[in-house]
Amino acid sequence: MEVCNEVQAYNLCNSYALKKGFSIRKGNIQRDAKNNIRQRDYLCSKQGFYDDLCEVKTVHQLDTRTGCRALIRFTVDDGVWKISHINSDHNHEFAKLEERQFLKSSRKIQKAHANVISSMVEAGIRPTESYSYLAKEVGGSENVGFTKKDCLNYLHRKKEELIEGGDAQSLINHFKHKQAEDPNFFYSVQVDQCTRMMNFFWRDGRSKLDYDCFGDVLCFDTTFRTNKYNLICAPFVGVNHHWKNVLLGCAFLLDESTKSFVWLFETFLESMGNKHPITIFTDEDKAMANAIEIVFPQTCHRLCTWHIAKNATQPLAGLYTNPEFSKYFSKCSYGCLSESEFEDTWDHMIKTFKLENHSWLQKLYSLRRKWCSAFNLDDFSANIRSTQRVESTNNIFHQISTKTMSLTSFVQHYEQKTADMRLAKLEDDFHCKNGMPHLKAKSGIFKKAASEYTIKIFSFFEKELLGCFEVRLDEVCNVGAKYVFEAIEEGQEKVYKIHFDSITFNISCSCKLFETKELLCRHALKVLDSKNITSVPSQYILKRWTKGAKKGIVVNNDLCESYNKKARSAQSMCLSELMHEANNVVSIASLSDSGTRLVKQKLAEVMMLLESDMEITRSKENLNSIGDQTLHDVLIAKPPVLNPPTIRAKGITNARIKSQLEKKRKKEKKKDARVGNSSRTSRPTTMAASQSEQETNSVSPHSTHYNPSLHHFGDIPSHTFGHPNFQFTTMLQGSDQMPYLSQV
Repeated sequence: MEVCNEVQAYNLCNSYALKKGFSIRKGNIQRDAKNNIRQRDYLCSKQGFYDDLCEVKTVHQLDTRTGCRALIRFTVDDGVWKISHINSDHNHEFAKLEERQFLKSSRKIQKAHANVISSMVEAGIRPTESYSYLAKEVGGSENVGFTKKDCLNYLHRKKEELIEGGDAQSLINHFKHKQAEDPNFFYSVQVDQCTRMMNFFWRDGRSKLDYDCFGDVLCFDTTFRTNKYNLICAPFVGVNHHWKNVLLGCAFLLDESTKSFVWLFETFLESMGNKHPITIFTDEDKAMANAIEIVFPQTCHRLCTWHIAKNATQPLAGLYTNPEFSKYFSKCSYGCLSESEFEDTWDHMIKTFKLENHSWLQKLYSLRRKWCSAFNLDDFSANIRSTQRVESTNNIFHQISTKTMSLTSFVQHYEQKTADMRLAKLEDDFHCKNGMPHLKAKSGIFKKAASEYTIKIFSFFEKELLGCFEVRLDEVCNVGAKYVFEAIEEGQEKVYKIHFDSITFNISCSCKLFETKELLCRHALKVLDSKNITSVPSQYILKRWTKGAKKGIVVNNDLCESYNKKARSAQSMCLSELMHEANNVVSIASLSDSGTRLVKQKLAEVMMLLESDMEITRSKENLNSIGDQTLHDVLIAKPPVLNPPTIRAKGITNARIKSQLEKKRKKEKKKDARVGNSSRTSRPTTMAASQSEQETNSVSPHSTHYNPSLHHFGDIPSHTFGHPNFQFTTMLQGSDQMPYLSQV
């Protein structure tokens, strides 16, 4: 029998061995003066003996050698492989029919199968369940071509390849691959003098588009740690036009110092084209507040009211459950319409309950502009009051993370969850496009709003519109086309003042709902109804909440992302289709001997054609080897970025981190507690910032006392990589370390 190459020779021997019930391995090879193969032996896997017990790699590895002399010898003449010698005498039993699936030489995970397994595992399906799926598709585990253990070993090898050269370097390689797929992908890594990774931030091209549409309000929370380095997970979360979370980027920080936050916020701004948010919600971390004052001087900084309410339970333990006190406290938080009303309410609460010397309330009062809504009624906040949106996102990460998870694995999980959230957004878009909410009234205002707003936002608008029936309206004065009204809601004493221009249709209300949420309030809608205006004025339907919120945004990266997704899924789809077709053919052929012979014959012919085609493909791939080597040189940069230093955890590291006020209460119970520490964990000496440094960093760059030199962190180099059109910068670069990182 003759074959054309070594691959066909091996496959021929392997097919013969599988039918007989033994496994093979490659033996001696002889070459001519030009290094061409002249002779090749294929041996029974039980040939020979181990020379020494040391050759057995592990104690539990079995010695399977029996000295079997069976072999098949090929000689090669002018590229033609011919069988020149066969020894078919074996000194051992052959595997039974049901055992042949375990023969080593016949077990191989085909690339198509590997892609299916990888895709299923990335989707959250267990490896063993992925194997069971393949077994069911091909008619049983004996037809898969490999075992469950092979499947697990493949996934383990893949994971080892992922972190080859170090966890941090593997992450950078992953980012470079993503940047090759998505031209708008952006990432930045901060390292210390020893080239150890300290902080890093990344976002993809879709996040940039989302920020362009929904970056007016940010929620930022760092109360979650994950992975084996105990790094702080810091996602940037926004709110889209369906009132759902949208991930705008994510970072891992080694500590919570002002330096780290300044670096992160500056990097985030650079990645987003230096577009500042209108409002940012955080917890009450001092270092974070200092950084926001430096980087976001014009942004309204709000504190999470949920954290404040939770922190109030202990210092106000005797009062917080008091309904009267709770009423005052809630009104101070979000029930006042002016600063003077807040001051009057606060003073009355303090005097009524004799809290003039209460230290916790005094500190809270000093932060009133960041948590009381009365001080921020002119700033858009999407009606958000807390960072629980971020904490709900962090909770998802907490469920998928482990203490031993690598950086790259976590980033891949983040990417998968981001894809899930975008799929949910796509479904919401579909429902908005293909349906309308049921209208409780057939008025023009209802119809206009339902046609413009998304379903979720329309439900908010509908609530305000129906609330008009509970509003009593009185016209106070009228000067030409300008009107002033006073509105009182049923069962309430508060009076709202509305100004309306009947020519321009401009309208404003003292409740400031439109300013903070960009939706008309029931008081303004009552005025429009009283003036027989049957449609919402166009200037009060903001694009941000409409079905077409992203219309007109450049979608080049969407096309690129779509192309890459199709390319990645094409092989899996082909495999699935071929499996179904093959199962139908095999099922019919197995009913008769003639059908079985016919299918075997045709499969052999197809295999020959495929192998010939694969040879041509390999030749083409060899022509591109230079380009592949160039990519490899870029990915395996020297010197490599080293892993972050592991920070010793305080308690459960992958649990929610407690806020400053929560920790402060615990410190007060300990006489030997350290005072004035603004960081939540200990930090390496190379990154440590003294208390005086932190106080210095709290000075705003717009302050008259601001000294730029105090905010130059030149000892920590940082490297940023983004869209090719961005100007590449080496921020805070104090030396020429790691210049290769900027040569992307």
